[in-house]
Amino acid sequence: MPLSRAPDSVLQEQRKKDEHIHHKKRRHSGTNHLSHQNLGKKEETSASVNNMNDSPKRANFSALTSQSNGLNRHASPLVNSKPGTTRKLIIKNFKEKPKLPDNYQHETWLKLKEAVEAIHTSHSIKASLEELYQAVENLCSHKVSTALYDELKLVCECHVRSNIHQFLGDCVDSEQFLKHMNVCWQDHCRQMIMIRSIFLFLDRTYVLQNSAVASIWDMGLELFRLHIISNNTVQTRTIDGLLMLIERERNGEAIDRQLLKNLLRMLSDLQIYQSSFEKKFLEKTDCLYAAEGQRLMQERDVPEYLSHVDKRLHEENERLLHYLDQTTRKPLISRVEYQLLAQHLSSILQKGVEQLLEMNKISILTLMYQLLGRVKDGLKEMCFTFAIYLKKKGKLIVTNPEGDIEKDKDMVQQLLDFKDQTENIINTCFAKNEKFVNATKESFEYFINQRQNKPAELIAKYVDSKLRAGNKEATEEELERLLDKIMVLFRFIHGKDVFEAFYKKDLAKRLLVGKSASVDAEKSMLSKLKQECGGGFTSKLEGMFKDMELSKDIMLAFKQHMTSVQAPGNIEMTVNILTMGHWPTYIPMDVHIPVEMVKFQEIFKKFYLGKHSGRKLQWQSTLGHCVLKASFAEGKKELQVSLFQTLCLLMFNDGSDFSFEEIKQATAIEESELRRTLQSLACGKARVLAKMPKGKDVDTRDIFRFNDDFKHKLCRIKINQIQMKETPEENTSTTERVFHDRQYQVDAAIVRIMKTRKTLSHTLLISELYNQLKFPVKPSDLKKRIESLIDRDYMERDKDVANQYHYVA
Repeated sequence: MPLSRAPDSVLQEQRKKDEHIHHKKRRHSGTNHLSHQNLGKKEETSASVNNMNDSPKRANFSALTSQSNGLNRHASPLVNSKPGTTRKLIIKNFKEKPKLPDNYQHETWLKLKEAVEAIHTSHSIKASLEELYQAVENLCSHKVSTALYDELKLVCECHVRSNIHQFLGDCVDSEQFLKHMNVCWQDHCRQMIMIRSIFLFLDRTYVLQNSAVASIWDMGLELFRLHIISNNTVQTRTIDGLLMLIERERNGEAIDRQLLKNLLRMLSDLQIYQSSFEKKFLEKTDCLYAAEGQRLMQERDVPEYLSHVDKRLHEENERLLHYLDQTTRKPLISRVEYQLLAQHLSSILQKGVEQLLEMNKISILTLMYQLLGRVKDGLKEMCFTFAIYLKKKGKLIVTNPEGDIEKDKDMVQQLLDFKDQTENIINTCFAKNEKFVNATKESFEYFINQRQNKPAELIAKYVDSKLRAGNKEATEEELERLLDKIMVLFRFIHGKDVFEAFYKKDLAKRLLVGKSASVDAEKSMLSKLKQECGGGFTSKLEGMFKDMELSKDIMLAFKQHMTSVQAPGNIEMTVNILTMGHWPTYIPMDVHIPVEMVKFQEIFKKFYLGKHSGRKLQWQSTLGHCVLKASFAEGKKELQVSLFQTLCLLMFNDGSDFSFEEIKQATAIEESELRRTLQSLACGKARVLAKMPKGKDVDTRDIFRFNDDFKHKLCRIKINQIQMKETPEENTSTTERVFHDRQYQVDAAIVRIMKTRKTLSHTLLISELYNQLKFPVKPSDLKKRIESLIDRDYMERDKDVANQYHYVA
């Protein structure tokens, strides 16, 4: 409504009245007060708008014109002709609410109905969409929304009813039927979208205000569900057609995935996907894969079968991605996994695990781990089967019932290779699964200790072969990594004292004969053993290194001392002082050494005891070694030989040939040791002596002659490798020494336990001993030690209870 200007005096008077009215209404019915202040021009315009009591929805309506279906709103601009003046504008409601013409509702509905029918029949709409939208807004604003909604629903229902007839005939096949259904559904959706866009105002006002009334889109879905898809014939043919298409795709045929996607989405939108389709689909899936699993497990080997299962799972995931509803994912995949994997779990493991591990099939093992991880207890059963294989394969490597020496030589290397292979499989295929890691540790510990003591001995010898001089197989870094791997095997051994005994024996040889490849590598191995077993385990080994370092200092002082003493003969002598408790026990062997060497020994003994009184020196000849200068026809050579070899060779300065008995009598070397010594000189690679008759073995009747025709490309030739070889007697004595040490440890453990407990039954005592002892021992051996302690009065049997012992203080 247009606004006119008023004089300033009238405005001021009116302003006071309005403020009074405004204050009064604010207390009773409330007012809306709008003010606007322009600070730049110092002008103020305010407007007071009173709420209309009789119409809560709209404050103002403009008059409806007969020429238009919509509302025309007019707003007059505020005119301020005099700048700097303050004006007040009064905006009032209509005195009477505007009314629709009598025939407006009927004519407007006919126009809207005509538009809806044009949409249903795919004809053009005569009126503009804006005009139709405005018409709906006008009708809704004048409280005819309910009638408008009912009329619209009736028209849509009639149209949907008319579409059912095209689906009730039997003249089309299943796929053609689905295509007709898809066209009908797509047309229905497009039509409802158009209709909703025209009746949007109705949807956003009337429908929102009435929770019991469905939206126009939901109304369309309900009509389609009620009159088309709920028909038994139509629904059955639709579902069967969909299942038929999926079955064809599973059999390898190409199908129209878009058609499937549209129709399955239709079922989902109509909220009948699960009730009408999913249940039947899952039943079909169960039947298909149950039969397929049974057939393929008979026809194919495990790698092919697992590849097929993986392919099937991939295909089902593709179906979920392209057309199946995501709610089907869990039940579908779980059914495939159950029928193809869980039902055949034991067969897959029995037929596949050992074969795949033997062939080191990394990719198939990875696939097996991933697939069995999908089913209940799959990985648990796989881990159990994996452990059985490890124990079986490891036992074959460790045990040697035939006593094959060559097999024992390769045992440690085979164990290391087997451990590397197992670790690679666990890291690559089994994702470093902790259960598989623990199963590997338990399995290795089990089979390595199936053969008592021997694995520990062979591991010690393997370490010796790698730390010995002349080992050109590895760089320092590779040797360090190899020692780390050996320590892994060492951890599994129960009889670590056996390892210590043989390691100490071999270490002594390496240090005394000068055959150690690297002092750093030796000390690195020592630190690893100390870290693993503690300082008590390595204290003697560390003492051996200290002895060697002290010996160097003593020899420096001795050489300085020799400058003031006349040396016997043209020889040099180096002595290593060994602390008896640190080094292996050597049986003293009195041999006939040259006079010059005897004099040298006396000079050193006098020098050493002069500095260290109260000590006793015992000469050990078994590990002595020398460098001899020899003249052959080819020229002069230097021979690096053992002390025993030296004694034999020096005899040939006084003669050309000697019999075995003559050499034995002249040197006083024990017979078996002399055989080994002469064999190394006359039957080895460097034959400085000639044996008659020829042969590999030495007999007491053999004659030995100096080989003047000896030739060799090197100037210094090492012939003393014989010292590094272990004799059967040496092996036996080392093993027996370990058993004796064990007896002392068992005795000490029994006494400690009985001293603490005072009285104990036999069963509990045995149990306590097994907890304390760090090496394997038989119950019968423990019983013998208990009887020994009873005989020596450390403990006694109970007079009344024979199975009970008392400690004797």
